[in-house]
Amino acid sequence: GLPFTEPDKVVGAAHLGQSGVDEWASALLQFAGGIVAELSCSISLDQDNVLRIFGTKGRIEVPDFWFAGGNRDVGQGRIDLIRAGHARETISVNETRHVYSFEVDGAGEAILAGRQEFAWPGMSWADSLGTLRVLDKWRAAVGLEYEIEKPAKRLNTIVGRPLRTDGKAIGKRAIPGLPKPTSVVALGFEDFRTFSSGSILLDAFFEAGGNLFDTGYVYGAGYTETLLGHWLRNRGVREQSVVIGKGAHSPLCYPDVIGKQLAQSLDRLQTDHVDIYFMHRDNPDVPVGEFVDAMDAEVKAGRIRGPFGGSNWTMERMDEAIAYAERTGKQKPGALSNNFSLAEMLEPIWAGCVTSSTDDWKAWLTARQMPNFAWSSQGRGFFTDRAGRDKHDSEELVRVWYSEKNFGRRDRAIELANRLGKSPIHVALAYVLAQPFPSVPLIGPRTLDELEDSLRALDIKLSPEDVAWLDNGPERRRA
Repeated sequence: GLPFTEPDKVVGAAHLGQSGVDEWASALLQFAGGIVAELSCSISLDQDNVLRIFGTKGRIEVPDFWFAGGNRDVGQGRIDLIRAGHARETISVNETRHVYSFEVDGAGEAILAGRQEFAWPGMSWADSLGTLRVLDKWRAAVGLEYEIEKPAKRLNTIVGRPLRTDGKAIGKRAIPGLPKPTSVVALGFEDFRTFSSGSILLDAFFEAGGNLFDTGYVYGAGYTETLLGHWLRNRGVREQSVVIGKGAHSPLCYPDVIGKQLAQSLDRLQTDHVDIYFMHRDNPDVPVGEFVDAMDAEVKAGRIRGPFGGSNWTMERMDEAIAYAERTGKQKPGALSNNFSLAEMLEPIWAGCVTSSTDDWKAWLTARQMPNFAWSSQGRGFFTDRAGRDKHDSEELVRVWYSEKNFGRRDRAIELANRLGKSPIHVALAYVLAQPFPSVPLIGPRTLDELEDSLRALDIKLSPEDVAWLDNGPERRRA
């Protein structure tokens, strides 16, 4: 019943010629419902241009499907139905006009009707963008990247001008232990696998006023750090930027891993330091002082030039680490990166994850004024239409977020969003920003639209009463 669908999986192979062009390429696309499609194209092989659709009772063939009868050089187009036990049935396409003339007519009709896309069965914008996403995956699978897309040639933004540095849409704030102000939200971008695609989002975030970038040793098997390193050097904005580094993710969560992985991260990032550093996990089997010693050594070496701390650390281990540093004269852990959102995480999303959304954690963060760089700050879809008391399609949403307490908070976020002309996900992000301790949401948009939508939350200024009402309800209402 859908007008189009996108594959769940794309794998491909290709032969890249001396010029870097794919002289032949093949792809295998896997769709929901067990549908598999095979594609191939070339400029150097003599392939037959036939579309074949196979079913359990036969197949359909469309010779020269590029034209379907709309090319006088090919002759009359046809569609062949071949069924087991039946004679071949041919449907003639008696059309002499060239196929591209239909596109011209379709565009003209849309313009005259005041539309910006084709009417069905023409391709919609969404369908076209879906095709481009598939092509991106195909190209990534075969390693096809043109010279103009590489960092050495992409010196300007997508519109061809130098990067602007005076953006004000994203505000700045001070973080204890950092010598320069940071944007109120941090950008995560681990889904990008090419400089040409990732730099577009990095440019847009920076030009809006963002300067805080979240990376990790394990993200993208190292490519996230490599991408940011190319971009920082290419755009010349390392000094204006604040880089979060993370390392020692389980199972390699040991003190002697910190320095080794940080050295590799700095090489990828093309810099000599990170501004903030987190251990990506904790290992309770190791005395906490050994981790503090390892991070303090990196501070003394100048490779960490701001606060360090733990990501997915418990309150008890943070207290123990701070106490150890105070006793021994080492730098104290000064930041945390745990989950924090309006919806309280019921079970870990991934093994070893820790949430700081509970009342005890909020009191601890407020008392210590400990900065928390909050991952999954918008509840991973809980505040969108993907969730609902009657929706159980997503195992993760149900397992991690579904409770009556969270649904009550979601209801209040919807109510407030309706009053403000925003969406519930904007209210959820504004809630994280409005905490009585330094709270920095990590956002991970995959497109410019998603980035722009997230930034709409920055217009919302919640009072302490608003925050309390969103948490607990039911009397407080914003006028």
